[in-house]
Amino acid sequence: MIARLMGLDTIAPIHLRQLIGQRQVTVIDVNAPASWAEAHVPGAVHLDPTGYAAEQLPQDKDASLVFYCSGPMCSKAPRAARRAAKMGYRNVKVMSAGISGWRSGKLPTEGG
Repeated sequence: MIARLMGLDTIAPIHLRQLIGQRQVTVIDVNAPASWAEAHVPGAVHLDPTGYAAEQLPQDKDASLVFYCSGPMCSKAPRAARRAAKMGYRNVKVMSAGISGWRSGKLPTEGG
């Protein structure tokens, strides 16, 4: 079963970690710069949730993109993901647990 958030598929932190291990995903952190500096998903790129350009995303519109922000109550990741979908990306997901869910799952982070 696939969960949906604001019309987008979601992914659990543990499943995202598996995709990262297989190098099959671009992970995008849309948290504030201070949060990014403190801890982020390994290999993630940091983008402004409302001001990123298509050139900052992979050229392949079928590339797997996963956006996340702070946690389940944050709406920045779903908004940023919907923006990518409107740009024509077809494989866009949200890790709704956010970095807080990633960290509570004792998964590795980069940063501070």
